[in-house]
Amino acid sequence: MLDTNQLLRFTTAGSVDDGKSTLIGRLLYDSKSIFEDQLEAIENTSKKKGHEGVDLALFTDGLRDEREQGITIDVAYRYFTTPKRKFIIADTPGHIQYTRNMVTGASTANAALILIDARHGVIEQTKRHSFIASLLQIPHIIVCVNKMDLVDFSQEIYSNIITEFEKFSSKLMVKDIRFIPMSALEGDNVVNRSKSMDWYDGAPLLHTLETLHISSDINKVDARFAVQTVLRPQGDTFRDYRGYAGRVNSGIYRPGDEVTVLPSGFTSIIKTIDTLEGTIEEAYAPMSVSITLEDDIDISRGDMIVKSNNKPEPSQDLDIMLCWLNDKPARDRAKYTIKHTTNEQKAMIKEIVYKVDVNTYGRNSEDKSLIMNDIARVKVRTTKPLMAESYRKNRSTGSVILVDDNTNETVAAGMII
Repeated sequence: MLDTNQLLRFTTAGSVDDGKSTLIGRLLYDSKSIFEDQLEAIENTSKKKGHEGVDLALFTDGLRDEREQGITIDVAYRYFTTPKRKFIIADTPGHIQYTRNMVTGASTANAALILIDARHGVIEQTKRHSFIASLLQIPHIIVCVNKMDLVDFSQEIYSNIITEFEKFSSKLMVKDIRFIPMSALEGDNVVNRSKSMDWYDGAPLLHTLETLHISSDINKVDARFAVQTVLRPQGDTFRDYRGYAGRVNSGIYRPGDEVTVLPSGFTSIIKTIDTLEGTIEEAYAPMSVSITLEDDIDISRGDMIVKSNNKPEPSQDLDIMLCWLNDKPARDRAKYTIKHTTNEQKAMIKEIVYKVDVNTYGRNSEDKSLIMNDIARVKVRTTKPLMAESYRKNRSTGSVILVDDNTNETVAAGMII
């Protein structure tokens, strides 16, 4: 049975003018997830632009530059709910120079929607986005073959695109790839089944998103809880209360579990697990809770509470796949602040091992520069050990960001190998 409160995050990616914004607009419009005042504003804008009907792309092209140019240049987040599930959409740009935005938008996604224009088939950008989705370990990819109305709903063209996509995607590490032929503009196979493509016997997009099995995507084995803050209420009711608040990164916690606090190594037993609604008997990712322990241990932000029989190995030397997000290139042996879960340390990029060509999947070990949108394997040294794990094993404890201390800008996002 589906958990009706379950949240599914998905990202959209494709080349420019593949119809991503129109597809999201159609999802929101046909699932009746738009406020009347929003609809009215967009109907008026559509009329001013000379469109006969509603321009669905305007639902997501919220930035002024995008509305003027008709392109998406930043990550636009949209929220909607159906009776079966809650959704967060990250609409990411198609332009080659906005790869960093796709990395940002896709980092927490359960699924990636990759749009292909049926007239153009699999292009370089399709491979680029699929590679990034694979690199970010997004568990489910839904390939939306859009604009089928412009190729007369041809089953042959659709089949050829599937064959071509499968040829290169066999090199990617993605467990679940699905294909849906659609026309976002006409509404075929988005929310409602298409009458023009009776040869397609699969589900439309919304039904696929509503029934996608995502419970097993979270790591339930390795219990990791990064402490965000220590709660010490001053009222009489909670005079001796000391709770460690944060979000469960992975695994399951219950009162009575023996836990170890890292990096100190002190052990204790979980006394209670509290939420705003009251005390609970079980906490699992991605719940936000406060944990109290039987023993009074010195714990602060950045510490990690783990099960005593399953501890991560602290490490100061990290092997990371890094995506450079900043327009200024990486400085040689410069110091950065590395943020991992709730922990912050100083770090230095010791070596750029190789850069990845995301179009050919080739490796370049000669070029030692890091400029915006580059993806590279690097060696990083931190001042103190981090409780880091491989991103493939645990997306939450396997990801880091680098911050430039001079400008306070986030310059890179990385996946620990």
